[in-house]
Order: sequence, then structure tokens, then C-alpha cells
Amino acid sequence: MSRLDVRKAVIPAAGLGTRFLPATKASPKEMLPLVDKPLIQYAVEEAVASGIEDIIIVTGRGKRAIEDHFDRSVELEENLKGNGKAQLLSQMRHISTLANFCYVRQTEALGLGHAVLCAQRLIGDEPFAVILGDEIIDAPVPGLAQLIHAFKKRQGAILGVQEVPHHEVNRYGIVSPKTISPGVHRVEGLIEKPTPAEAPSNLAVIGRYVLPPEIFSILRKTRPGKNGEIQLTDALRELAKKSPMYALEIQGQRYDAGDKLGFLIATVEFALKNPSLGPEFGEYLQDRMRPTEGRRMTRSKKAQSRHTRKT
Repeated sequence: MSRLDVRKAVIPAAGLGTRFLPATKASPKEMLPLVDKPLIQYAVEEAVASGIEDIIIVTGRGKRAIEDHFDRSVELEENLKGNGKAQLLSQMRHISTLANFCYVRQTEALGLGHAVLCAQRLIGDEPFAVILGDEIIDAPVPGLAQLIHAFKKRQGAILGVQEVPHHEVNRYGIVSPKTISPGVHRVEGLIEKPTPAEAPSNLAVIGRYVLPPEIFSILRKTRPGKNGEIQLTDALRELAKKSPMYALEIQGQRYDAGDKLGFLIATVEFALKNPSLGPEFGEYLQDRMRPTEGRRMTRSKKAQSRHTRKT
């Protein structure tokens, strides 16, 4: 195995999901359905499509549903088999064979940096990827695959970035870039959630990383920052002082499904792309934008049509 092969990915999933309360009081945020799949499955599928073999999910208390989702459910499979639902049965079995899954507990909510550190023993002395599951990237070439390709070429830690509006930089980690080629930058600094006046650019880190194992020794020494959490950004800033670090502008449509509005936008867009839902859902949205009287008439006709077909 080459020192540049990236075979393992860490998906932090121990957060409390407070932005989605009360929906996440007893259910993991990562299991919220984006149309017909939970959020975390999109992250896993992106990783697998990028060549990742081992998925390390960092969980916490109350996250057992994540493990169950990627495990086999013999009872469900037997039910589907008995009811002649062969295609659905195949889809359910496929979920548990996507990759080799490992789980590690983050016993305290000590931040993203600490979550990554929890995976150290399972990573060993290899480069690895980190994917934040609430950042959904829809792209012909998976976002992580773009990063891995750049990592092998540049042979240094690489962060996935995209431009954001200047008034939104206080929501992200922002890089101080030195442009090498179109879409590729040397990272000269990192600032976590700066004000627009403080921000050195509008290139925001968007939840995709490929990192060398040296990050672990830095994380162990990183002191807690804001909210008493160990920030991955602080460790990355130190790593950038010791070895080259790069930022790649990921090509694709990104959805921030970590807040309610972003989640709703992603739901609409993925529903429209769904072959079985898209056409009728698109008609509904168009109908919804019509004046009230026309909308009621159209809905009435559709309801009447459905009733006629059923009878």
C-alpha cells in the first residue's frame, strides 16, 4: 500500500443535533431522512464512491440507530422476501455491504477535533478522510474523490472549500489562501468563524478533509477553545506551520443540511431529482406558486383524477 492511498474515512456523528430539536431529542440528526435515505448514508455513499474501504463512525449516547441502519435486519429481509419485494430487499441488503463499518464512542461532546482524535487507533499510521455528514455535495465526481486525487498530486493535507457570501463567513472556518492554480490554493492560515472584516477570503471549509496521521499528535496537544471544545481548525492551523497544506475548490452543488432551511432546500432539490417523485413533485411546486383560486382548482382536479383511477 502506498503512503498516499486513502482507504479510511471518519464520519463524526456524536453531536446533539440541537438545531433540529425537538425532532432530534430521541433520534440522531444523522438519521433524518433526505427524501428516502438518512443523511449519513449520503456521506457513506460518497466515501465508497471515492474509493474508501473502511468507514469509522464516531458516535455518542443515543446513536444506536446509526449502527442498526448499516447492519443487516434479518426480520425485515424475511418480510420483504415473503411479500415478493425483491428490489427493495436487494436495496436493504446493499446498505450493510457498502463498506467495512467500525464504531467508536465519543463519551463527551468535546468538539470536532476530539471526535477525529477518537478514531486514532483505528486509523493508525495512514492518511485518512474526514466527512461531515450534514454537508451534502451533489457532483458528477464525488467531492471526496476530488480531494483524494488532489492529495495524491500535492502530497499534503488538503481541505475542501467553496466560496460563500462575505456576510456568511462567520459561520465557517475560512482559509487564508495563496493561489497555485485555478481552484487550488496553498493554505497560509485558518480562522474559525471570523467577522466579515477579519476574514482573509470567502473560501470556506465545507466538511471534507484528507489529512495525514501527523494531525493526531497535534490534536493531543490542542487546548480546548470556544465552548470548551477541541477545534479541528486549531490543529489544522498548527499542521500548516509544519508542512504544506492545500485547499481545493470542490466542484459540485453543496447543501448545508445542518440547519432547518438548508435541510429543506436539499429535500426539495433531491426530491425533484428523484425519478419516481420528481415529475409529480415538480407539478405540485408549480401549482403551489399559482394564485390561490387556480391552485385549489388544480388540486381538486388531481384529487378527482386519483379517485377515479382507484375506483
